[in-house]
Amino acid sequence: MTATVLHLDGPVLVGPDDVRGQAWVVGGRLTFDRPSVAAAEVQTLRGWVLPGLVDAHCHVGLDAHGAVDRETAERQALGDREAGTLLIRDAGSPSDTRWIDDREDLPKIIRAGRHIARTRRYIRNYAHEVEPDQLVERVRLEARAGDGWVKLVGDWIDRDLGDLAPCWPLDVLKEAVAAAHEEGARVTAHCFGQESLHDFAAAGTDCVEHATGLEPATIEQFAAQGIAVVPTLVNIATFPAIAEPAREKFPDYHRRMIDLHARRYATVAAAHEAGIPVYVGTDAGGSLPHGLVAQEVAELVRAGLSPLQALGAGTWAARDWLGRPGLEEGAEADLVVLAEDPRRDVGVLAAPQRIVLRGRVVG
Repeated sequence: MTATVLHLDGPVLVGPDDVRGQAWVVGGRLTFDRPSVAAAEVQTLRGWVLPGLVDAHCHVGLDAHGAVDRETAERQALGDREAGTLLIRDAGSPSDTRWIDDREDLPKIIRAGRHIARTRRYIRNYAHEVEPDQLVERVRLEARAGDGWVKLVGDWIDRDLGDLAPCWPLDVLKEAVAAAHEEGARVTAHCFGQESLHDFAAAGTDCVEHATGLEPATIEQFAAQGIAVVPTLVNIATFPAIAEPAREKFPDYHRRMIDLHARRYATVAAAHEAGIPVYVGTDAGGSLPHGLVAQEVAELVRAGLSPLQALGAGTWAARDWLGRPGLEEGAEADLVVLAEDPRRDVGVLAAPQRIVLRGRVVG
């Protein structure tokens, strides 16, 4: 007889301060009440149970050259799933990936629509490229196209200046963020340098990606306003390689990128210590492969978060921030089973024993 119930013989890590001995999955949903079923109908999974991991900065349907076909996007999503990533905030993609919502075997995706960038101020084929007088209209369109998020490119190299520079005038940026909020969407922004962070804080953004330019004044602003940060440290590790071709032609840009890279851990540590919410994101789908979520959790630990805090940044806290359930009574069962306690060693995230998505064992 085929098993109709999963028995999770834990510990079950429901939250940072909530550990249960066991749980069950019945009809695809989690329960902590033992069901009345015959033993032959039960499949037992033993190990440390965590909510499905969250990659809060990921790009399904995108590679280094722009949009990809469905087959490639499927491989990307499966790569994330195999790493235990069952919830993705897709931080900008030129591909229409709505078809993934109909696939019960693929991770759940929260979309930010397509990137919005200044003309010729971002990676070719990635974004809607607009001028300031078009920004508000485009923000409204992407707010309606996404799942409650809009992604702006806040800064990029200005070749006339030879360095990173903000992309948008502050008055227009304020209007754009307000427009997104009117449409019921939150705003996040790609920001490497220092200057753009002041503007996005002043405009009332909800989140910033990378945020490598944080310094005391903006850390204070972000903490006071509750602006979240997704550092993508596995991506920031590539800054020296990104900057090297510009060493001679754009020396100021090169120096800045090298400096931002050198202080990346200290920047994240200072942000976290100030109370800025920090979440796990890999920036997979551009130049980086999918399935790096365990590496990003480990990077946050290197940056000063405790193992428990880093786990929360990729599970409980991230799901709460995104408005999605974790291991809750009656919730759809999205979870990973680990061989050892990840609170002692986050490295065990790299090798999940079993993966359960929508109540089905998929790995």
